[in-house]
Amino acid sequence: MYESQNLTDYALLSNPILNKGTGFTNEERTRFGLHGLLPPYVATIEEQRLRSYLIFQSKTSPLEKYIYLRDLQDSNETLFYNLVYHHLEEMMPIIYTPTVGEGCLNFGRIYRRPRGLFISYPNRHLIDEMLRNPRFNAVDVIVVSDGERILGLGDQGAGGMGIPIGKLALYTACAGIHPARTLPILLDTGTDNLNLLKDPLYIGWRNRRIRDTEYDEFIDQFVKAIKKRFPHALLQWEDFAQINATPILEKYRKELCTFNDDIQGTAAIATGTLLAAIYATNTELIDQRIVIAGGGSAGCGIASLLIQLFIKSGLSQEEALERIFLVDRLGLLIDEAEELLPFQRLFAKKKSFIANWSGRELKEVVEKIHPTVLIGVSGQPSLFTEEIIREMAQHVEHPIVFPLSNPTSRVEALPQDLIHWTNGKALIGTGSPFAPILKNGKLFSVDQTNNSYVFPGLGLGLTVTRAQAVTDQMLIIAAQTIAENSPARQNKDANLLPRLSEIRELSLEIARAIAQEAIVTGIGTEPADGLETALKKAMWEPIYT
Repeated sequence: MYESQNLTDYALLSNPILNKGTGFTNEERTRFGLHGLLPPYVATIEEQRLRSYLIFQSKTSPLEKYIYLRDLQDSNETLFYNLVYHHLEEMMPIIYTPTVGEGCLNFGRIYRRPRGLFISYPNRHLIDEMLRNPRFNAVDVIVVSDGERILGLGDQGAGGMGIPIGKLALYTACAGIHPARTLPILLDTGTDNLNLLKDPLYIGWRNRRIRDTEYDEFIDQFVKAIKKRFPHALLQWEDFAQINATPILEKYRKELCTFNDDIQGTAAIATGTLLAAIYATNTELIDQRIVIAGGGSAGCGIASLLIQLFIKSGLSQEEALERIFLVDRLGLLIDEAEELLPFQRLFAKKKSFIANWSGRELKEVVEKIHPTVLIGVSGQPSLFTEEIIREMAQHVEHPIVFPLSNPTSRVEALPQDLIHWTNGKALIGTGSPFAPILKNGKLFSVDQTNNSYVFPGLGLGLTVTRAQAVTDQMLIIAAQTIAENSPARQNKDANLLPRLSEIRELSLEIARAIAQEAIVTGIGTEPADGLETALKKAMWEPIYT
């Protein structure tokens, strides 16, 4: 899978999986016809990494750094991952949120080389042929998007390909899944972004989005092709619109190993961080009153996982639902609202619940409910106002506040403001990275409550056992594993999450726990050479061999 495949000279140097650049030894240069095509000095990967890092540092904007790293990824993947692995905390905000959002906005302008598959609706009859390419023979992790709801930026059409590319880069950087085993896919179903349709540099299908039956049949055709070509692959859905995300997940989650990271990954990391915060505050899960701002697929996904956790703690479903309140753009979800979507109905309160309220907006919900936890997945910047946070802080000693919307421009509140408004008592997790804040007179790093703590380890555990499905119990296990590894378990004043520099070790623990669950339940099979050996073999080290 990773050999030279008889490639020589420029063909070998142009293959990002196999290229070593100046790292090719003299023996290899002779064998592959590389003498003269490379300068004579044979460099170590450490020397190459230093040169690459200096170039990275010389770039003056996040977008320029993003473009440089994407170019490096497309020319020498081993060096790219070696660089990212050694500078993960610095580079994750570049290869993923928040800079990947800017990369998607400018995708047509910065497009350089092909990566992954663009499957457009007019070429739907060619899906099997596209997937048949032998370069995909090793693939067992796929991330797919249709680009309709990129982060909090809306419809980016074909530019949404930046998301699958970025997600899969984290599968490799955080869990060691070899890049040859990954495949980013963009389902180009058109775009309703008129600016893109008018843009001469837009690279996607210039058509309004297909809808309804046409869309459903296209997705079904795609899934059938994936099942046929990659029967053991993990398929991750990413950044689909609210109207499509949950129906797609529910339709296919029992047919193949698949999950939606916006719904389930977000739920797992939010739950894991919440469990860590509960430990740090010396409280119990069943004592929490949780308000979720954002009644879409992400908010309902978090609520669904928390409901299951409440039930495992001994509550009935009815008692669990009494502790969770979802608020969308029109206010608290109520059962008689005309705009209510099917997946929201479970969480809607009876209209009589707000009979004595003047309205149902977030401010009044906080005033009436006195939440201990406030989670934001709304995409509405500054939604958590000073008035709302100060009101919350009057009724709880340590408010737990997670403004999780991405990118940074869409965050519900800034961490430093939350600390100021709560007199340093808030426990905070954000979806995007922030610079350290001043907390109780000391600099304190902000916990990035990002899905990257979940999906790389989840994917590793699923693929080594060839699991047939992703269960809710697996997501709970991932959340619990995150909480068990919280620094706050040793020091209640410490961070809720491990540092990103430790994420590879955390991913291994999650993978081990997920794999054991898959084996015990029969969803997966134990590797022939044993689980620990299989995990070790599956975690690729980005060094030249």
